Amino acid sequence: MLRLDSTKSLCYLLVAAMISGCFAQSGRIPGSKKQTPPSTYRDFVYVSLDAEQCIALYTIDPDGGDLRFVKKIAVAGQPGSLAVDPSHNYLYAAIRSTTSLSSFRIDARTGDLTPINTIRAAGNPVYVGTDRTGKYLLTAYFADSKAAIYSIRQDGGLRDSAVQVLATAQNAHAIRTDPSNRFLFIPCRTGETIHQFRFDSGSGSLAPTAPDRTLTPAKTGPRHLEFHPSMDLVYFVNEFASTVTAYRLNKIDGTLAVVHTLSSLPADYAGSNSGADIHSTPDGRFLYASNRGHESITAFSLDAASGRMTLVGYFPTEKTPRSFSLDSGGRFLYAAGQGSGRIAAYSIQRQSGQLLPLSTYDVGKNPVWILAVSAAPEH
Repeated sequence: MLRLDSTKSLCYLLVAAMISGCFAQSGRIPGSKKQTPPSTYRDFVYVSLDAEQCIALYTIDPDGGDLRFVKKIAVAGQPGSLAVDPSHNYLYAAIRSTTSLSSFRIDARTGDLTPINTIRAAGNPVYVGTDRTGKYLLTAYFADSKAAIYSIRQDGGLRDSAVQVLATAQNAHAIRTDPSNRFLFIPCRTGETIHQFRFDSGSGSLAPTAPDRTLTPAKTGPRHLEFHPSMDLVYFVNEFASTVTAYRLNKIDGTLAVVHTLSSLPADYAGSNSGADIHSTPDGRFLYASNRGHESITAFSLDAASGRMTLVGYFPTEKTPRSFSLDSGGRFLYAAGQGSGRIAAYSIQRQSGQLLPLSTYDVGKNPVWILAVSAAPEH
């Protein structure tokens, strides 16, 4: 049974769930038909449907968080991880079935994607992302246990040859630079390793720090990571242990030091589970991690002075929440149920960080990645 921090919280969640259930089939919530005034940007949601070889596109109603289906965009293969550059003008997709990487131009008004080019990847890409300048695409390869960096052309396309390809510990699962863009980290799940590098944003090359890695205890499984927006902290979701670990980032040498670790599961849960994804609100007040097996999103509050985590609660979601994403304002959370073929939408409560269920949406077969993106209009 799922457990929240208090009886009051449980009642709140149950009432919210009943309300959302009344509107689940229509995909709308009370008030969602209200016309939203024009804004300076629009938010979109992209979902990789690998079984359908397409990316589904939705728009977000900024007033209530309601999703509106726009179209399914066909791609040449089975898409997985998605990422956008810092300007939100370009989207990048890992095409796992063809071991390739594709780039697209984002239409800021409609969210539609125009293909730019596709290149051969260094292996089967499990994760893609850009550095903080948007000059380089960072890629990680789970089965191949490697990572590679590619230059991004001025038109948003990818250059054919990698700047650098390197071997990693077993099962590299993500690759990201810190907010300063000076350091880069690669968690390797089965290798129980977090690689640490200095990143040269001029050349796109990596050089190991000293030491060059942080080792995690057996059966931890570091998978994905999230940097605190204003503190020298980084949070890792651990797949095997179903925990989240906060690390202090040394901004001088780029090394990590454990602050503390919290479970993402209730103490009385005895079933199987694996941790999956992790994201924080843009203001750094709340952190979320997904559980596959427990089928939930766990919420933590982050201390304003220390960044330490405190449990908020556990919130039921769709089956196998491999990926979830927050909108640009940190007001809504969207979880993709890989096992159910549905998206679950939530409102993030500003004061508590609790998730209020809004609606569910049938999206298609095997949604393996979901990404909320804000796009500025062309001037």
